[in-house]
Parts: sequence; structure tokens; C-alpha cells
Amino acid sequence: MNTLIAKNLNILIDFLAKRDLTVLSPDKLQAKYKINQADLLILFGGSIPEGANVFAKAHQQNIAKNYLLVGGAGHTTEALRQKMQSSLVDIDISTKSEAEIFALYLKNKYNITDCLLETKSTNCGNNITNTLALLKNLDLKPKSIIFMQDATMQNRMDAGFRKYCPCDTALINYATYKVHFTVQNDKLCLEQNNIWQMWNIDKYIELLMGEIPRLTDNINGYGPQGKDFIAHVDIPQEVHSAYQYLYQHLNIKTRQANSLYATK
Repeated sequence: MNTLIAKNLNILIDFLAKRDLTVLSPDKLQAKYKINQADLLILFGGSIPEGANVFAKAHQQNIAKNYLLVGGAGHTTEALRQKMQSSLVDIDISTKSEAEIFALYLKNKYNITDCLLETKSTNCGNNITNTLALLKNLDLKPKSIIFMQDATMQNRMDAGFRKYCPCDTALINYATYKVHFTVQNDKLCLEQNNIWQMWNIDKYIELLMGEIPRLTDNINGYGPQGKDFIAHVDIPQEVHSAYQYLYQHLNIKTRQANSLYATK
């Protein structure tokens, strides 16, 4: 059974962890989008800490003209604080926003200090609307945006951008990691074990499972036929079938939205 569970989880991962480039580099940007540098690179605070290292590598390659860190306090914030505190031992981050925490880490480890910050958003929806409002206030009108989010939420972030972003903007997805499942000695495990501060397996599965109901465009979902937070998402039948199989065979509840972090 674990082999089938891993297979179906990997179907969800391939759907959710969107990457429009196989590698985030100027060469790949040029090959696909005919640009060597994007106007803006964004890292969203829902990502595991490894996202900051992926962001830093892109920054070192001058992948964008402007850099932005986005995130206030939401359902992933306390986990980020706990995971990052060991890397920021002399700084009290217990009340810091996600964007501020990433900024401190990037400064301490990479001496990156040129990032804009958005620190008020509490969920994927106002991550995007607050970002666009900030860009408007700064009179920045990017024609190409690379955006990075936790693998579990990248597809939803893409759908949010498609709803709110000007249609002439090139939107380039790059999930901060893309880790598949495998089976070893009849035990479910991750193919990679070197991802810094990766979710534990149960939490990773919970987050993956929680996305499919949100992305399904029906009365209960986040799309136009439901809460209307995001643009319509086409979910392949293979993904729906994988979700149904996992729902029936795994004793892991779908993560419920926390009203504390709803847009006010």
C-alpha cells in the first residue's frame, strides 16, 4: 500500500509545486522568456526556511532588478520562528513577521540588505493584494515577476496572482523545493533528506492534502464558484483521483482554515 500512497502523493506534489523553470538562472530565463533578468523576485513567508537559501542563490545571480519579502503572521509563522531561531541566536524573533525573519537571516548569512518588505499580510490572498498595493505605492510596475512559495502552496499563489495581477505581467513560478516520496523497507519516506528545516512527513502530507479542496472550484473552494479568493484552477482527473485515494487510505485530516488569519 505504501507504494501506492507514495505514487499518489507524488501526483499531488507535481501539481502543487509549480516550477516554470527547471533551474532558476539567467540562462534559463533567457531561453524561455527572452529576458536575462526579471523585474521582481518575491519570496513569500509561508515557505520553509530553505526558501531563503534558494532566494539567496537567485539573488547572487542577479536574477531580478528588485527583491521583495512578503509575510506578516499566519498559520505557518510560529513554525518559521521556531525553525529560524537557531540560526538567529542573538536576536529575539518571537514577535517578528515572516518577512522580517527572512530579512534578518538573509542579512546575517548572505549580507543581502536590499529587499523590500511587506509585513502585514496574514494569508495567501492578502499576500498578493498587499504586495500589489505596495508595488503601486512604490510606483513599481514589473512586467515580469518570479515568485517563490512553499511547494504545497505554490499553485494557489499562482491562482491568486492570475486573479489580481495585470494580465500583461509575465508570472514565473518557482516553488522553493520539490520533494517527492519514496518507499524504503516498506516505510514511506522522502527522496531527499537534505532540505533544511523540511516539514515532517505528517505535516507535509497534511499541507498537500489541504490544497486540493481549496483549489477545487466549487462552492466550498477558493475559486470563483466558491469564496472567490483566486482565479479558476483546472485540476486534472489524475489529481482528483489521487486525492480521493489518499483521503480514503490515510488518517490525516485536511488542514482547516484558521479564522484568526482571515482577511479583515
